[in-house]
Amino acid sequence: MANLRIKLVKSLTGRLDRHIATAHSLGLSKIGDETIQPDNPQTRGKIAQIGYLLDVTKE
Repeated sequence: MANLRIKLVKSLTGRLDRHIATAHSLGLSKIGDETIQPDNPQTRGKIAQIGYLLDVTKE
């Protein structure tokens, strides 16, 4: 199964509470944080919600 490398590139300050919660559920809390997540519908849904804050690449 493929993985996705997800990096937070924009600040969470002033964002909607649910967007901040989504970022935290991915393991991202500050600019520059990176995580590797499985490429599945749950992860894709989270990325769709806060994609404007992220940089996503395939592993």
